[in-house]
Amino acid sequence: MLALYKDGVAVNELVEGEMGVVVLDETPFYAESGGQVGDRGELRSVHGIFTVEDTQKIQATVFGHHGVVTTGKLTVGNGVTAKVDTLARARTQRHHSATHLMHKALREVLGEHVQQKGSQVDPDKTRFDFAHTQPVTAAEIARIERIVNDEILANVATDARVMDIESAQKTGAMMLFGEKYGDEVRVLSIGSSKELCGGTHVARTGDIGLFKVTLEGGVAAGVRRIEAVCGDVAVALVQDQQLLLDGVIGALKAQPQEVLARVAQVMDNVKALEKELARLKSKLAASQGDDLVSQAAEVGGAKVLAAMLEGADVTALRETLDKLKDKLKSAAVVLASVADGKVSLIAGVTSDLTGKVKAGELVNFVAQQVGGKGGGRPDMAQAGGTDAAALPAALASVAGWVGGKLG
Repeated sequence: MLALYKDGVAVNELVEGEMGVVVLDETPFYAESGGQVGDRGELRSVHGIFTVEDTQKIQATVFGHHGVVTTGKLTVGNGVTAKVDTLARARTQRHHSATHLMHKALREVLGEHVQQKGSQVDPDKTRFDFAHTQPVTAAEIARIERIVNDEILANVATDARVMDIESAQKTGAMMLFGEKYGDEVRVLSIGSSKELCGGTHVARTGDIGLFKVTLEGGVAAGVRRIEAVCGDVAVALVQDQQLLLDGVIGALKAQPQEVLARVAQVMDNVKALEKELARLKSKLAASQGDDLVSQAAEVGGAKVLAAMLEGADVTALRETLDKLKDKLKSAAVVLASVADGKVSLIAGVTSDLTGKVKAGELVNFVAQQVGGKGGGRPDMAQAGGTDAAALPAALASVAGWVGGKLG
């Protein structure tokens, strides 16, 4: 251990429970670079154990191992056994190698205009941003998956060579526009892809295993993002999807090839039932409305009605309001309903009264008492609220408010 750091300050030792950074004279750990995350693992000495959670470059050839002392202590000058988390490294390698194949496939399917705009490769996935002006279709994604998986099945050996920049250019290796390269670069050939890359990779394309795209979307103007998984991560995803599909098949009591048709049938039935439910609610509200006419109070020569309609939605409230205004002729009406603790309000005023009583002001007067607000036209207005317990008192105050307006 050449150096230890705690909170950015050099120290001679780190003790159990302390977080810090360890610098070694040599290391098998890969430091985050080129979109690939840093390795994690363990540093073990005779005096303590340090769990490496991330590896970052301090300088070009100086790596910082970030983590925490889990046992004992570490001291500058002592030796350690450095052990990379091989499972995480292997998963990351698969995703990184697949990223190169995917980049090549994207250019083949979408066009040569596709250029890398950013990437992140870790044990769980590969995320790749690229220049493209429109969404990638499902058919295009399927073609990209086929191309990459065909490369994987070919099981071709990966080749990495360090050479001078001019020689690399002559090989036809892809170089990222605007990227700064040194005098010597590493040319990675994997399948039909040839790019400059310093990351860790599989020995053969077949080591990647299964490749599956999981997401595609836009992240900026002219930039799309695609995410994919490989190897055991992809297998786990496919198994989870199969379990989900099996559950749907069981619930629908259908064969796999019948699922889409059955789902469409269920959705049609749901729409029909929702339409019938709305019709019945309207009919129920209308019948309640007929009963409410007799409850209207005489105030200042006009009829005033404030009432609750059980089970009515906004559409039913509006239809009932229109019918009550027609039957009461000269009236101010407030109707309310409650669903899931939320209050819906609607107020209506016949045209002969709108000079003195405004529906918007009336509904807002009631709404404020139930924790809400609203407004609308002089003859009809809507509002909502959250305090259903205050609704009876709020409705009871309507007659007095209207009376005050009518003088």
